[in-house]
Amino acid sequence: MCDTLVALGNSTKDGSVIFAKNSDRDPNEAHELVSVPRTKHAEGSMVRCTYVEIPQVPETYAVLLAKPFWIWGAEMGANEHGVVIGNEAVFTKIPAGKEPGLIGMDYLRLALERAATAREALTVITQLLEKYGQSGNCGFAHKFYYHNSFLIADPEEAWVLETADRHWAAERVRSVRSISNQITIGNEFDLASAGLVEYAIERGWCKSRDDFDFGRCYSDFIYTRFSDAYNRYCRTSELLAADKGEITVETMMSALRDHRSNHSSKYSPDRGLSGADVCKHFSFGPIRIDQSTGSMITHLKPGLNTNWVTGTSAPCTGLFKPVWLDSGLPDLGPAPQGEYDDHSLWWQHELLHRSVLQDYQERLNQYKDERDQLEEGFLQQVRQLNSASLEERLSLTAQCFETAGQATKRWTKKVRSTPNLDGRPILHRIALRGANQQAKFPF
Repeated sequence: MCDTLVALGNSTKDGSVIFAKNSDRDPNEAHELVSVPRTKHAEGSMVRCTYVEIPQVPETYAVLLAKPFWIWGAEMGANEHGVVIGNEAVFTKIPAGKEPGLIGMDYLRLALERAATAREALTVITQLLEKYGQSGNCGFAHKFYYHNSFLIADPEEAWVLETADRHWAAERVRSVRSISNQITIGNEFDLASAGLVEYAIERGWCKSRDDFDFGRCYSDFIYTRFSDAYNRYCRTSELLAADKGEITVETMMSALRDHRSNHSSKYSPDRGLSGADVCKHFSFGPIRIDQSTGSMITHLKPGLNTNWVTGTSAPCTGLFKPVWLDSGLPDLGPAPQGEYDDHSLWWQHELLHRSVLQDYQERLNQYKDERDQLEEGFLQQVRQLNSASLEERLSLTAQCFETAGQATKRWTKKVRSTPNLDGRPILHRIALRGANQQAKFPF
């Protein structure tokens, strides 16, 4: 389960467009940062997506992807033209296809590689969707099938695109907007697939066009309800509305770290067998089986688009670092897999994260102030980069990742040396122990 947010220039402090997303996946489903250059392709060539091949286009744009390690596509990403996209699982009355096909994350990457504007990206997805449909397992540890919604933005505009199999509706964003794991478009939309309303009428989901509501007609109640999508959608909408006109990158960082009770010293991720926060931590299933495995914020500012990525899970326990698509990523070590690797950026932080989970408030407070100071330093350095060269920006990115890596090691040692009273509920401890054993953690 995930959350994606956007604020247009009429709602941000500096008049830019700011996009943000948390990707919620299985706790051992490591998230990978990938930079792919602009590439020309031979006529008649094919592109292999997660499960199937489709015809390739003559040239694909450079992209920065934040993705589950085993999937060709991505949960979020940006391209060289400043197009950014995040996807969400949505659950509909039309059964999700189980045969290997194109999945939502494939559509996201295909759109980034082929579109120079948000509107073009919407067209890429809908045309491919109507031709190929969407199907295939999207889960890592457990088979998981669903349809998708997308939040698509560029420096000028943003769109929400929500789907049910090959059917879809799209709404142009006017100021601020968020999506979660439910269809949020109702009876007003700007674009739609042919027969969207008629299909619902034929199945008795509504009586007429006047009675039509996309979310009400097409949504599966049970999965949508237990994803806690409505509460998270309301929460992200509330956070955006509260700062409308003053939204900054820091606003989005805070939103992605939100636990509803963020300002309460009593918050702990080991409480509750249901419900989910924007910053999600896994616990005892079957509902709380995933966590925020990666986070990304893109600041679409005229002249220089800056991506802020964690490259790690649980943004409340980690650091956002700056990346520019044209200067690329520094050496991040081996690509992460589904088991612990102390050389991997993602797993190095996961050791810290799961150590913090053993006594969340006490252990996070041991380094939170330093974390905030480091992150503010990164932000200040980026603000001073008005016309820096590619080399200067890559150097700063590498410096920030190195600083974050050293801090992570230091914080991990510090929190793991703290006596662990472990008063957590037994079911939460069982869930954490099981995930650690599956990942072959050194606990």
